[in-house]
Amino acid sequence: MLIVTYFVLSPYINGIKQLKKNPDLLFKKLNLTLIFMGLGISFSSLQDTSKAQNKFSKKNWENPKKGKIMIAFMSFMILCSLIFGLIGYFSTEVGVLKELSIGIIVLGLGMFGLLKASIEMFENHRKDKNTGYNTV
Repeated sequence: MLIVTYFVLSPYINGIKQLKKNPDLLFKKLNLTLIFMGLGISFSSLQDTSKAQNKFSKKNWENPKKGKIMIAFMSFMILCSLIFGLIGYFSTEVGVLKELSIGIIVLGLGMFGLLKASIEMFENHRKDKNTGYNTV
């Protein structure tokens, strides 16, 4: 995510004069931002799903209603990003939109790993299913 921060801020650090000379630079940086953001989000799925990161996250995953809403929202975001990315990729031959579409597709694919981790966290932390008693 530090690389993403660099790509987001680099057009502003380099100056507006450079953007006036090369207006496509902003879109190239945005594409790289989306690609590395998708990569970073996919790496976040390697976390331990048996532990919650903070109290807010734990409170959301323990509640069955909130957990289902979060999973549905994440699924909707993935579906939208993949649909918009594929439409943009196949509707243009060459240009900025085709490049941005690749970044949006990579972001959507990276979110699949996060969705998998979220489903596991929801199953591990649910209060209505996990009573704490193990019967063998």
